[in-house]
Amino acid sequence: MDVKEEDQSGESKKNHIIYYKSLINTILEIQKEMNLEKEDAIKEHLSKRIEAMEKDQNRIREMFPDISKEEWDGSTN
Repeated sequence: MDVKEEDQSGESKKNHIIYYKSLINTILEIQKEMNLEKEDAIKEHLSKRIEAMEKDQNRIREMFPDISKEEWDGSTN
C-alpha cells in the first residue's frame, strides 16, 4: 500500500489550521445534538462521528508539532 506524503508547506499549514478549528465547532454542534437525541442508535452514530473527527485533529496536530496547544485551541492569535 502506498503512503501519501503529507504536505507540510505554509499554505497547507494554514489550511489545516482552518480545518482543525472548523472541526472544533462541528464537534460542539454534534455534542449538542447528542444531548437532545433520544435514540441510542443515533447517539452511537454521532459518537463515532466525533471520534473520527478527533482522530483527524490528532493527525493534524502530529503533522505540525511546532504549533502549541493554545494555538490549536484558539486561545492565542
